[in-house]
Amino acid sequence: MIAFDLPAARFSYRVVGVAVHDGHALLHHATHDEFWSLPGGRCEATEASDETLIREMQEEMGLSVKVERLLWIVENFFTLDGQAYHELGLYYLMTLPADAPQLDVTTPFPGMETNDIPLIFQWFPLTELPSLQLYPYFLRASLQALPDRITQVITHDEVDGGPPVRVIIRQ
Repeated sequence: MIAFDLPAARFSYRVVGVAVHDGHALLHHATHDEFWSLPGGRCEATEASDETLIREMQEEMGLSVKVERLLWIVENFFTLDGQAYHELGLYYLMTLPADAPQLDVTTPFPGMETNDIPLIFQWFPLTELPSLQLYPYFLRASLQALPDRITQVITHDEVDGGPPVRVIIRQ
């Protein structure tokens, strides 16, 4: 997994899946976290980012997803539990199989991180996202209108509390 500690922050290269279905976005959180995020994971060395997303969704949800297209390249700077992070993320639009029971937007479902951390997946109406504790913060609005071309986002979030310090979006 491509993540390592530097003197100023922990660096992480993360690939993220954006699933929108029936006016809902698929989010998840570890059972010990109070905030929501989009599903995804960290790339392994020599692994292409779209392959990472397919592998992570198979591991976490037991599903073979289809990777559609790249939406956002995100530089996310945040602090979590007192640790500074510098995260580089590739956010892909993905679709779940049409017959997947996980497409039921009325019922949360369990998942599992590879390090045996239980996950909760849940579909949220797009209209409710602005009031959720969802990070990175820019997603609260941006998931409601997905870009039609690859967009760069630089965000300085404070997961430990409060809105972002700064967000830059470039198309």
